[in-house]
Formats: sequence, structure tokens, C-alpha cells
Amino acid sequence: MDLRNLISLWEKKGTLKRITQPVSPDLEITEIYRRVFREKGPALLFENVEGSRIPLLINIFGTWERVWDIFGVASQQELLARLTPLLNIEPPSGFLDKARALWKLKDIAGLLPRTIKKGPCQQHVLHETDVDLSVYPVMTCWPDDAGRFITLPVVVTKDPVSGKQNMGMYRMQVIDKNHTAMHWHPSKGGDTHHRKAREQQKRLEVACVLGCEPAVIYAASAPLPPDISELLLAGLLLDRPIETVKCKTVDLEVPANSQIVLEGYIDEDESFPEGPFGDHTGYYTPQRPFPVFHIQAITMNDNPVYPSIAVGWPPLEDILLGKLTERLFLPLMKFVVPDIIDIDLPAAGLFHNFVFVSIDKRYPGQAYKVMDSLWGLGQMSTAKVIVVFDSNVNIHNPDEILFHLGSNIDPLRDVTLKKGPLDILDHASSEEGFGGKMGIDATRKLKEEGYGRIWPQQAVMDEKTVRRIDSIWNQLGL
Repeated sequence: MDLRNLISLWEKKGTLKRITQPVSPDLEITEIYRRVFREKGPALLFENVEGSRIPLLINIFGTWERVWDIFGVASQQELLARLTPLLNIEPPSGFLDKARALWKLKDIAGLLPRTIKKGPCQQHVLHETDVDLSVYPVMTCWPDDAGRFITLPVVVTKDPVSGKQNMGMYRMQVIDKNHTAMHWHPSKGGDTHHRKAREQQKRLEVACVLGCEPAVIYAASAPLPPDISELLLAGLLLDRPIETVKCKTVDLEVPANSQIVLEGYIDEDESFPEGPFGDHTGYYTPQRPFPVFHIQAITMNDNPVYPSIAVGWPPLEDILLGKLTERLFLPLMKFVVPDIIDIDLPAAGLFHNFVFVSIDKRYPGQAYKVMDSLWGLGQMSTAKVIVVFDSNVNIHNPDEILFHLGSNIDPLRDVTLKKGPLDILDHASSEEGFGGKMGIDATRKLKEEGYGRIWPQQAVMDEKTVRRIDSIWNQLGL
């Protein structure tokens, strides 16, 4: 489901609205989008953006119905089922196990990205002297933003040592007609590749993809290990391989069905004071230096659509992307940490401030073991507060969370404080990207954990009575 097919589908279903009235990309689109999103409204195709002939599409991931359309499924369960080949593979111990693992991998191999010679994204090519970012409907989202920002790019780089490609999503502040800042954080794939290129005293080639299949856009935002391809994840979720083409001026491959591709490079040490920017935290991130992206060519299809997103005080569209990651990666987290029953990363906690997890508690200290396991698991390392509950708690219900949090903890006994990495956008920590972390054990306490009293039994109705009332409910006239 590429962008063009989705626009047609959503228009037929009545979940896309074409806006023909002139609208400014400076603040006005953000305010329209913000109101529409909060009413669970349609995707918006702005066809008359002031200063540009190119239409702008926003609110792509704005409802779960559109998310399922993007992957060609009817439900979350159907999408999760497509990850089964990954979950069924176990580390092989002998020859027969290796053979079985290879047999399971054959389904995945058919979903690897496939290179083709020509693609729609290269129907029109602009070389360096013709590159001009001012003709694209790049948005200024919030009043104190430093300028216009490309907010939904898929940025492609290649490891200078291994040669493996990486895709990430990093905002890009437009500097002039052929330069942007590249806002990638330390430890992200693009930043790691840039560091290795600097060590070799080389430029880093970069391609910025705008408007590829939304499944690829999602995959670029997902917290994948370095050796797992974003295009493989997108292929798994779409149940078909992603087609790619080689760029015209850099040695990188990009999704063939993209709308617009910016090709160029980043020099060794050149930087630009990027920001401020109204971020997904709801606050402006301050100005700080980031690398400069030099654009030397732009390729596009004949009638491109520019995709965009605005982030800010939640909830906005990025909340659904975060929740999708929570659900899709839960089976993978359970694969690594089998103690986990369920997990909730509340949107109001920005997916890294709070982590609520439920476990089937069987032994003393299990809650702390789960906390430490999560803090050692990829991007979960930046989680600020982890709270562990028993398996009977619905951790997606805020009332249950507060009830059991208040009822089951003694702050002197059940709270642990540590230091560690935090999200770089966390403004509360004394140091950028580093500070305090809290773990809370909200499970029932065992005698072996030093609890000398009898833990009370929760008062719930017995099943016999529940079934009896169910059987006569319609006769009660209630």
C-alpha cells in the first residue's frame, strides 16, 4: 500500500479530505491538523499550500482504521501474526536444529527487499543547480520554531565499515535552498555512521526519503537492533518485499515507490545551530549544533505528494506510532524476558517516562529482575520510571494502576533509585541524556521478601454468583 494507493482507498472510504482553500504551511496547517486529529478525523490532503505547487498529506497515522489500511490487515491480531516467523526461531544447538531454523527462515527470505532497475521515485531528476527546497510545502509547526522543518523523513545512511544500510527518522531544519540540519541523537544509526565516517575522514552519503510506503515510515521509527533491516520489518508487516532502486548520485538504495528523494552528503565536522523546535514532549527543544546535510540532487515522481506530521503536546499522531510499537514489540520483549505478561507505555508518559509491566510473580525479587532486564533492553534503557504489577492488574486502566500503586507499595521498601541513560529530550535531568531512574515494586509481597504480615486477599465476587446474575440479568428490568 503505497501513498498513492492509500489516498485512493481513503478517498473511497471517506477517510480522506481534500482541502482546496489556500492555507499557509506556517502554523496554519498544524492548527487545522491538531483539531482534526483530536476529533479522530480524516487524513488531510492540502492541494493549495501557499508558496508551493506540491500537495501536502498529513494525519496519515491518525486513526487505527488507517493504520490497518496501511498494512493491509483488518486488526492488530492479523498484523501481529505476520511477525510469527521471527518469534518461532530459536538459537540452533545442533545440525538438525540448524536445518529447522533455516526452514523457518525461508518464509522471511522471500520478504527481503528487492532491487529493481527503475522506480516511480526517479521519474524526474533535479541536479545540484536546480535543487530548491523553497518550492516544497515544508511546515513551520509552532510559533517559536527556528524555521521550517521536514518532519516525516526516512533518512538512509550506510555503515562505512560493514556496508549495511540503516533507516531512521530525524527531523531536518531547512537552512537554505539546498542545505538542512540533520537532528540525529547520539547512539542512533545515522549518528553512529557519521562518527565512523569522521574516523575515516570521509563524507557520509545520505538519502532523505519523503513519501515512501507508510509501512516503511513506521519501520524507520521502530526500535530495531542494528543488524535488523527496517525494510525487512516493513516487508514482514506488509507480507511482501519492499522494492528499492539505487540512488542517482550516492551509493544508497531507497524505496522505489517514494514520492521525493533528497540525495547528498554530510561533511566530517560541519554543524549548524539547529532549533528550537516544538517537540513531542510538548516543550521546545533548545538550540544546539547538528550536522549539515548538503543536497546535490532531488528525484521524484511526476506528481509528488509531500508527507508531513506535526508533533507537540500529546496526544497527536505520533502517539499511535508509539502504541503500535508497544503492541508489535511486546512479543519480542516477552521472548527475551519471559517473566513479562503485559506492558503499557502510556502516551502521557511519552513512552519513556513511565513503563507499567505485569508479571506472574513466583519468587522473591522477581520484580527487580524484570526492571533490570528492561533497562538493559535497547531503547528501554532510557525508561525513567518502571512500575511492576501482578498479572491480575489491567495495566492499561489508569484507575487500576493508581489503585494498586497506592495499595501495594511501602515507599521505604518498594522503591529503588538508580542512575542511567535518559531520553536526550528529557529536560528535568541535571545532565542531558543522563540522570536518575526509579523502579517501583507494586506486586504483592512474599514472606521471603521480608514481609512478616499476611498479605490480604482481594475481595471479588465468586464465579457462581456472577454466572447466576448473568442468567437472570435480562429479567431484572435494569
